[in-house]
Amino acid sequence: MIHRSSAACRHGRGGRSSAGRFGAGPGVVPIFGYENLVRMSEHCCDAMARQVAWRCAGHEDPFDCPDALVMFDARFQEYGLIIHDGGTSVIGIAFCPWCGSRLPDSQRDRWFEELERRGIDPWEDEIPDEYRDGRWLRS
Repeated sequence: MIHRSSAACRHGRGGRSSAGRFGAGPGVVPIFGYENLVRMSEHCCDAMARQVAWRCAGHEDPFDCPDALVMFDARFQEYGLIIHDGGTSVIGIAFCPWCGSRLPDSQRDRWFEELERRGIDPWEDEIPDEYRDGRWLRS
């Protein structure tokens, strides 16, 4: 899903949908490109879907845009509020700030267990494509 918006961020640049990239710091599981984080087509409400899909024409990296509020990682089924402090931190959330729905339980532990079961070290080995987004949950 590509979301296009004519809304502008606080910097006066129009919103757009494009796949930005953000890196991971030391000791952080690599994200593999922001485009893989927003492939889930079903979120709890339209407001959450819009926030997850938000892109800014002036900021390729959502952590640089003060109007980007939510990050969704399809691999782990985790939602988080972006911390705009110059880094790539998020605060995990369990309930939608807009509709109040309980968000899915994190699948982070299961992701690591599945990779370990397959003999894959996520820090050293090539990670299969289906484990780079939410597809692995459907298999």
